[in-house]
Amino acid sequence: MSKLGNLGARLYRGEVGYDFVAKRKIWYGISILITITAIVGLAVRGLNFGIEFSGGAVFTTPSTKISAESARLTAEEASGHTAIAQKLGNGPLRIQVSDVTTEQSRATQEALAKKLGVSTDKVNTDIVGPSWGDQIANKAWTGLAVFMILVVIYLAIAFEWRMALAALVALIHDLTITVGVYALVGFEVTPGTVIGLLTILGYSLYDTVVVFDGLKESSKDITKQTRFTYSEIANRSLNGTLVRSINTTVVALLPVAGLLFIGGGFLGAGMLNDISLALFVGLAAGAYSSIFIATPLVADFKERDPQMKALAKRVRAKRAAAAAKGETGEGEPSDAVPGAEEDAAGAAGVVAPRARGSRGRAQGKRR
Repeated sequence: MSKLGNLGARLYRGEVGYDFVAKRKIWYGISILITITAIVGLAVRGLNFGIEFSGGAVFTTPSTKISAESARLTAEEASGHTAIAQKLGNGPLRIQVSDVTTEQSRATQEALAKKLGVSTDKVNTDIVGPSWGDQIANKAWTGLAVFMILVVIYLAIAFEWRMALAALVALIHDLTITVGVYALVGFEVTPGTVIGLLTILGYSLYDTVVVFDGLKESSKDITKQTRFTYSEIANRSLNGTLVRSINTTVVALLPVAGLLFIGGGFLGAGMLNDISLALFVGLAAGAYSSIFIATPLVADFKERDPQMKALAKRVRAKRAAAAAKGETGEGEPSDAVPGAEEDAAGAAGVVAPRARGSRGRAQGKRR
């Protein structure tokens, strides 16, 4: 078995682990800092909406040797608005100009035709009105709102309202970070971006549901025992699915990274950036939120429940009694939180303190 597979098995059995839940204030602080940065970027720079949302015109030229930069300058001079130009393969050019009127688009078409030395009808023009862009934007917001509502309803039925609320917070966290990155890097927001956002919400939700499903099983009849508090059960469940979440995220990120860095960056296929950036940032943020935000939030919500408070009190009382007697039984903290002080990333070859202590005591009794 590989080291990673062995680590995953030991995490699942609770032999090693990292106490994510106990350190939740650190993760909350990191998320708040990232979210504030994203909001500031959004407020200061704003989003660069494509013509599908803001309206404008797209000009497609026949094959030409004129550079995209030269065509962009020509379009900006004729229209008076910022233009985006890119080479399509080895021949045609695609020039996009936002917020232009019909008269401005006609003047731009004529200027481009003159620059290329062709007749005006050879430069294809597609005009998108601002009203159509408003309709697209409204449909995007409606689709996002419906998705969120359905997610909350499903999780509230399949699990409970606390998990639904935690998942909703994690999804909003992922959306905010992704939108903030778009504002900071200045990438164009198109319908492809909206599709990417909805896609990454599905990935984020998948990771969260996997952890919640394990937590639901582990916490069944939790009040009938006095070994673990709810937060400790939540942490064990999270560690049990940790390697699976990491593997899933890495496998999903590899092809998306290829689209973003090779397709959009190295090969210059700028249109791939619309969806690939949303996928890349959203997948990474979704993996982070499912591990560091969703489960710790559920533990926070549950620990406020009177039954969970009473359970935590019984667990502490049992551990205090065992400590007073000098015993290290089932209620001892080192047994309750296996490997809580170990870093799971470097624990592949380390035996948990609990396991070593148990063997030592057993050998002492035999002697």
